[in-house]
Amino acid sequence: MEASTTRSVARARIGSALAVALLLLPLGGYGLARIGAAPESTPIMLGLLAGIGGFVVLPTLCEERAPFRHTSSRLTARTLTGERSVDLNRIASVRLLTTFSYGRAYRTLVVRDSHGVRLGVTTERSRRKLRRAVEKADAHSAPGAPGPRVSRAARTYLGLAPEQGLTIHTVLAFLLVTTSASLYVIAALRLGGQ
Repeated sequence: MEASTTRSVARARIGSALAVALLLLPLGGYGLARIGAAPESTPIMLGLLAGIGGFVVLPTLCEERAPFRHTSSRLTARTLTGERSVDLNRIASVRLLTTFSYGRAYRTLVVRDSHGVRLGVTTERSRRKLRRAVEKADAHSAPGAPGPRVSRAARTYLGLAPEQGLTIHTVLAFLLVTTSASLYVIAALRLGGQ
């Protein structure tokens, strides 16, 4: 089990590194433009293409896809970087990732176990399984002992906390996405001399 966990974590890190490298392509285009090997507008073109690709790919790297396998203590699913299996008895953290597309909010619960394996939970069946695991961890944690770190928004989305926290989370996520995308486009334009 340890070897597959190590491979899973390594594939996830490589996938994340490639997505970040994609986002940094405008800097390479800027370097090529500065030495005269590419047109001055290269960072702008690369920035637009890489920005769209990076902002779409990065959040979906760990999302579960069919086929799924659920056991009493594990969630296993395919992701863009290969199969991942999260140990529900050793949850380290759960957080809610909110992205936006076509006027809708899309929510993914990102669960990480103590081995460092992350899985983005998107299906109802997996959410129910995760909710039971969080409830079990909360019930079995000794007073004063740290249990899994579960964000307020994740608790709300799992139905373990009042609804009010989800609205604030959604607004903050929207502001973060729009601000970071705007700053990325501005940086690409500046690198391109515009």
